[in-house]
Amino acid sequence: MSTVLLIVGALAVLVWSYLRDREKTARSLRIAKRLFLQTAGQIGAILALVALLLALIPEEYIRALLGGPNASLSTLYGATIGTITILPAFVAFPLASSLVERGAHVIAVAAFVTTLTMVGFATLPIEIAHFGKKFALLRNAFSFIAALLIALGMVVLL
Repeated sequence: MSTVLLIVGALAVLVWSYLRDREKTARSLRIAKRLFLQTAGQIGAILALVALLLALIPEEYIRALLGGPNASLSTLYGATIGTITILPAFVAFPLASSLVERGAHVIAVAAFVTTLTMVGFATLPIEIAHFGKKFALLRNAFSFIAALLIALGMVVLL
């Protein structure tokens, strides 16, 4: 429902902008289209590379890494895998559930999911291009640390 409200709101603001200044709105839409097409190509290439990487690594191997005898090491593995992986949340959460059911440590899976959503190693080149190297590296480093703290908090809560 909130997505529908956001789309309706965006369309309403677009119509308001168009009524206010047609040329400026048209110019903005052309710029947005160009930027979207540039970024879509980069993201498509990254997704293809990640899909290839995930196809080469068996799921059983990932489960063994996340459920090993050393929970701390498994957590670092989970955080690292989440950092380099691109998955939508509607895939990541069911995957996380199945990993826990098959013996993965909760903290390792929590680290995987939080770094998956907060840290973007695969998208770092795009982030650097748009926000600058210093900001992108600092944001990812702080997000990695925060993701580990969140994973630790999940274990305490669960």
